[in-house]
Amino acid sequence: MENEFQSAYQEEQHRLSLAMEEIDRRLERLRNTPVYTGHDFTEQVLESAREEKRQALAKSSQEPYFGRMDFDERGRGQRKQLYIGKVGVEREETSAYPLVIDWRAPIASLFYSFTGGEETASYEAPEGTIEGLVYLKRNVVIRKRILERVADTYNRESDEPAVSDEFLVYRLGENKDNRLRDIVSTIQAEQDQIIRAAKNTALVIQGVAGSGKTTVALHRLAFLLYQYKEQVSADKMVIFAPNHMFLDYISDVLPELGVGNIQQSTFADWALGLLGLDLTLADPAETLAYWFESGDLRTESMDEAPGRFKGSIHFMKLLQAFVERLEPISVPEGDFSPWDGAVLPRAEILNWFNEEYKPYPLAKRKERVLARVHRWIEMELKKSPSAAALKDRKKKAGTREKAYAKKWPQYDALTLYKQLFQAAKGLPADTAAEMKASLPGTIFKATQSDLRNQIIREEDLTALVYLHVLVHEVDPSQRFDHVVIDEAQDFSPFHIALLDLFVKGHSFTILGDLSQGIHEYRGVHAWEEMSSLFASEQTGYFALTRSYRSTLEIIEFANTILEQGVRGGITAVPVFRSGDPVRTVSYDSSVREQSLLTALKELSSKEYRTVSVLTRTLKEAAELHEIFTSAGLDVHLIDGGKKQYEGGLSVLPVYLSKGLEFDAVIVADADQGHYGERTWDAKLLYVGCTRALHELWLLHDGPLPSYVQAQTE
Repeated sequence: MENEFQSAYQEEQHRLSLAMEEIDRRLERLRNTPVYTGHDFTEQVLESAREEKRQALAKSSQEPYFGRMDFDERGRGQRKQLYIGKVGVEREETSAYPLVIDWRAPIASLFYSFTGGEETASYEAPEGTIEGLVYLKRNVVIRKRILERVADTYNRESDEPAVSDEFLVYRLGENKDNRLRDIVSTIQAEQDQIIRAAKNTALVIQGVAGSGKTTVALHRLAFLLYQYKEQVSADKMVIFAPNHMFLDYISDVLPELGVGNIQQSTFADWALGLLGLDLTLADPAETLAYWFESGDLRTESMDEAPGRFKGSIHFMKLLQAFVERLEPISVPEGDFSPWDGAVLPRAEILNWFNEEYKPYPLAKRKERVLARVHRWIEMELKKSPSAAALKDRKKKAGTREKAYAKKWPQYDALTLYKQLFQAAKGLPADTAAEMKASLPGTIFKATQSDLRNQIIREEDLTALVYLHVLVHEVDPSQRFDHVVIDEAQDFSPFHIALLDLFVKGHSFTILGDLSQGIHEYRGVHAWEEMSSLFASEQTGYFALTRSYRSTLEIIEFANTILEQGVRGGITAVPVFRSGDPVRTVSYDSSVREQSLLTALKELSSKEYRTVSVLTRTLKEAAELHEIFTSAGLDVHLIDGGKKQYEGGLSVLPVYLSKGLEFDAVIVADADQGHYGERTWDAKLLYVGCTRALHELWLLHDGPLPSYVQAQTE
């Protein structure tokens, strides 16, 4: 076997040298070609193509490929060595296969979908199904032009057993830095199926912690841009993430895949930008503090929470009914007279509004009717008997036209929302009474108070955007080709239904984990709340159950929390990567801070790039940050206000850790006093434990929750 490895390594070293020579030669030639800066359109197109090749070759020159597959296509009778990389590189001479095949190409799907066996393999190509035999599947690691590793995961002609997980385990064992990385070289078959799914489908992905669902979604964007390049563009795609720090955390993946210009935003930022509202949202920290910092307040029914009600399809339909009630009361009472003796009957104006412009939404109907009134005035002015009369009529008409326009309702979203909650005037008494009766009393009063004090909360933004759409329509320039929603269990059905108005062909990638649904007061409790919004042929569901993040010991420990604490959800299937046992360490309250400091120092002394201490509340995190800093440690406090994840040592409340991962994690105060017996507490602790890649410690004063198994040293 050693001889086989040496032979394979030498073979790949020789092939790498040849590939690098060709890539370097072509890159040098392109770099020596003068850049065209003139105005000839044809030359501009050619220069754009040359620049695209320069960038692709520059990326390939460092790490040209990561895999090899020997494939004998049926009917060809010739075995081909196919090398798969992040960027495709064509050969200079005519050849059936490129020097490097782009990982998104149809034939490259074999590299991910083929998992061994003697049977015929196949892939879907534009010309149909292509079948053949795979003889070799090999992973290679090339860093900065140096071949570091060669691992065969399948060899038809070898007597040695396949080691399909060996390379994966090797890559998973690498330490984390402060950014999410691409997984092109280790995409698994079930992940590849999602990545290559058809564009016009609302995919719902339930993925256990560490299943790579976020990375899969980002790779799906890169695939869609490759596969549907004539139909989609990067600047018409968007990723909605829970916060700015998470956006920063995932920011390197798409550039590594050679994809730029994809919009990345929080829903709140997008909504405010679309509405054009110059206002400051209520601090989200207030909501987090209400639900997470004071346990006594978390006994109320989740379905009665404002976020759940305002995120419901019921509320969406109520808003639609509200706008429909506005139509009959839109046109002001009385005829319009621009000057004495000239009258435009209200009946005529009503005809324009209710018949001629009926297909338009209210705001556009109002705009067109007022424009029609203005044209009528201009026509009447032409009938003036003299220049003096014309001047006098123009003056009066200008004043009366402005006064008439002010009689019309205001159709901006914020005014309408205030009217709904009677925080602004303008609604007839019967409409106001009907709307008030349709809203829960506590939510009505709280929202009315907020709006009168000019307070807008995140939970109000969905309704505001929808009201804007109802009275203005969706501007075609604001439509997306594809929408990715991460941590979707924290979104509402209303969010999805609203965004569906802004995306072509129901093209969604909706991903999350119900077991990590710690924001139950605003999110969904079952994926059917979202998938039911689409016809069955428009949606698809995938469950990612393998966890690639944590060691076997950590995953099994976290699974116990799910099974005994949450009593539901999908448990994770670990990739066999064993590590240190999970540690549960008891301490006396008098030495709490010293115990946590000692634990942090011990873990930070190891070769870990990222270590975090997770607390139950932000107050506790701030207190520990001060203690750690006073002890001379360089520790970052993550409090929800930061826009960047800086890596290294961190301390943060557990509810802000979702979506992040660390080499080692210390859960502080993992006792019954901090994590009770409710499902919500178990979910919080599950989230905290599944942040750890290699090592997990739980420190506690007093008994552990019943769903946590104490670990013996």
